Amino acid sequence: MSMINDFHGEYLFLSNFYEAPVTWEGLTYPSNEAAFQAAKVLTREDRLPFTELNPTKAKRRGRQVTLRPDWEQVKTGVMEEVVRAKFTQNPDLAARLLATGDAQLVEGTTWGDTCWGIDLRTGKGENRLGIILMKVRAELLATSKSTDL
Repeated sequence: MSMINDFHGEYLFLSNFYEAPVTWEGLTYPSNEAAFQAAKVLTREDRLPFTELNPTKAKRRGRQVTLRPDWEQVKTGVMEEVVRAKFTQNPDLAARLLATGDAQLVEGTTWGDTCWGIDLRTGKGENRLGIILMKVRAELLATSKSTDL
């Protein structure tokens, strides 16, 4: 099985920092990074500013908010929701995700993120984002097969 562990260049679209509109819980964000960072707060009023931010600014702002009390319990589910939204709401990206075939998707990091990715220097990490991407890819494949019948 092949592996894609660099979400840059040809595979930038796999990154949360890829700019593609995502509507999540009634608001449209310029990227799923912005939607994910907005989910750290609970009110529409607090989420609204994220709808205007590029991924880098959204991440920066997300580090400055007071986290919702259940954040650690819900963050992986939220990531799955916003990743699914990105690929179901942007058919061109869904086609590109499906084109990765059965490649193992790994967010290879050099910045020490061992939650969402795997640190390429140490080989350690949970790769939650990669696992979510592969799950969404499998869902898209199943959906495309059922509509082909």
